[in-house]
Amino acid sequence: MDQEPNGGWSPGGQSAAATVAGAADAFLDALTTLVRETHLAPAEQLPAAVRAATACFGMDAVVYLVDYGGSLLVPMPEEAGAPEDPVSTEGTVAGRAYRSLDLVTSSSDGRAHLWVPILDGIERLGVLDLVATGAVDLEDPVLRRSCWALSHYLGSLITGLASYGDGLDRLRRRRPRNTEAELVWNLLPPLAAGTDSVLVSGRLEPAYEVGGDVFDYALSPTSVQFAVLDATGHDLSAGLAAAAALAAYRNARRNGRGLFEQAESVHRTLADQFRGDVYASGVFGDLDTRSGRLSYLAAGHANPLVLRDGHVVKQLADGRRPLLGLDLNTRATMGEEHLEPDDIVVLYTDGFTEARDPHGRGFGLERFIHLLELETSNGIPLPEVIDRLVRAVLRHQKNVLQDDATLVLIQWSSQAQADLEPRAG
Repeated sequence: MDQEPNGGWSPGGQSAAATVAGAADAFLDALTTLVRETHLAPAEQLPAAVRAATACFGMDAVVYLVDYGGSLLVPMPEEAGAPEDPVSTEGTVAGRAYRSLDLVTSSSDGRAHLWVPILDGIERLGVLDLVATGAVDLEDPVLRRSCWALSHYLGSLITGLASYGDGLDRLRRRRPRNTEAELVWNLLPPLAAGTDSVLVSGRLEPAYEVGGDVFDYALSPTSVQFAVLDATGHDLSAGLAAAAALAAYRNARRNGRGLFEQAESVHRTLADQFRGDVYASGVFGDLDTRSGRLSYLAAGHANPLVLRDGHVVKQLADGRRPLLGLDLNTRATMGEEHLEPDDIVVLYTDGFTEARDPHGRGFGLERFIHLLELETSNGIPLPEVIDRLVRAVLRHQKNVLQDDATLVLIQWSSQAQADLEPRAG
């Protein structure tokens, strides 16, 4: 393989086997470099480590992280001159890679760029801007697979490093959070995750003032258990109630309790601690990913929806119990539904359907369902479906939400997990 002065490679004049072998060596060098440069390093040193790693491919690099509102890609600063201004996730090349999960090539200032999504599992964290510094073929499938794999490892690294300091968090937040939002956001699971049989994606808005909404899930080889909880109010009391409800739910679930017991644990915790001053609605579910059998229980909450082939085919109204935290003597009933492959279960709070514009016009369930059907029929990733729904509600309310809004999508499929291969960009 013809070696370039910068450490890259040119496949010209070499056999396919030699090209693949050289690419494999470059990938191993890049991965080893990234591991070495980030060992015992704070998150702020990540840009330099990534640049050292991608130099093995004959490329320079800039790491962009998505802000908590999902609208901006923010470059990580590095003394070598990374761009200082964030770029939009809409209408930009970087945003196209982020939103579509595609590898995208572009050219600017006479330099070729390869934009690679940064993922932790299926959670979108940002994009990696790789700039060719030598004779590098950005269409080479071996190189593209190597860059894709490196970006996946980078995503896991970012998630791990974020728990050791505040540097990455400060970069991703574009304005201050209130205390209740700080409390709730630090209790959430990853916003997207999956196995080979189920995908889960969720979102809370407003990202900086959310108070009483929270969601959770637990993946296993044979099931996904989940809950969405909506505590009354928008102040710190609502945040404390949401935190207590989430802890009670997780405790019951992790102790092997079923849906009735999980809901009762949340109910008793809220009733004992807040004595009727704060209560909550919620949905609890358990999906058997081997058979598609869904058991569910809604406590004073909007009925979950079932999306099939781009259409809402059912509202799940059978499993019911009273609100959580209020002593109402009403019998609970369990609901059950048998899903078909690729069905999507939709859980939402009333911050979506009851959102009102400045003239008092509600967003409404009908419009909500129409947008769900429209976006899911396009075959776009679940996190992007959620982003588009959130943007639609924000536009309706002129970017000022009057209530917490939570949306969780759960897709069951026999082949749910996307292959770790780059798609055509």
